[in-house]
Amino acid sequence: MAGPVQSIERAAAILRLLAGGPRRLGLGEVAASLGLAKGTAHGILRTLQHVDFVEQDAATGKYQLGAALLHLGTSYLDVNELRSRSLNWADALAARSGEAVRLGTPLEGSVLVVHHVFRPDDTFQTLDVGSLLPLHASSLGKVLLAYGTATIETAGETELEAYTRHTLVDREQLTRALAEVREVGWAAEIQEMSMGEAGLAAPIRGHGGLVVGAIGLSGAVERICDSQGRPRPNLITLIREASRAISRDLGATRW
Repeated sequence: MAGPVQSIERAAAILRLLAGGPRRLGLGEVAASLGLAKGTAHGILRTLQHVDFVEQDAATGKYQLGAALLHLGTSYLDVNELRSRSLNWADALAARSGEAVRLGTPLEGSVLVVHHVFRPDDTFQTLDVGSLLPLHASSLGKVLLAYGTATIETAGETELEAYTRHTLVDREQLTRALAEVREVGWAAEIQEMSMGEAGLAAPIRGHGGLVVGAIGLSGAVERICDSQGRPRPNLITLIREASRAISRDLGATRW
């Protein structure tokens, strides 16, 4: 079995050193602290700087952790805290609504399902954790789009992908729909991603009131909607109550 790669070990040691200090460090300080030649330390720092894991202050020449690395760490913590804070509320929502519940966060132009509670019955179901859903055709995605947590790549006037004949593919129509989501505080998908299926979702807010994810329920359209095709008010109430409860646990003071 191959041994550890020395350059990666040294890069990791530099990142730990920068993460553990209260201030920026100069090249000499980094090299001395880790017992490295200045040339070696400088080469590693330049590589880390190239991938935005390290930043160099223009005035002092000293180094600190870069935005890309901080974003990676924050994303990991946010998703895991979001999931852990949501477990009990998601279970309760599934039990009270009788429908499947999913928790979603943005990932590279899609919705990443980070938690999934099965519908509380004996039907066969598959776990969706790790699945990617379209932003424009899912209630979870519409919430993330409406509050600016996720964005769709713009490619001129190209229409969005149609999953069914009900999918919102026109960007102007989608923009109007997202404005309505912000106005009412929840989103719906009615046979837009899959025929015969419908879903509702509401935003989850973290510190400062920023939307960090969404919680949604989904099931057969006749259970989610009334005979007129409108989402059932009791399910809207349940999803909004769950989203507010999770938001409170995450430290949000408004929702």
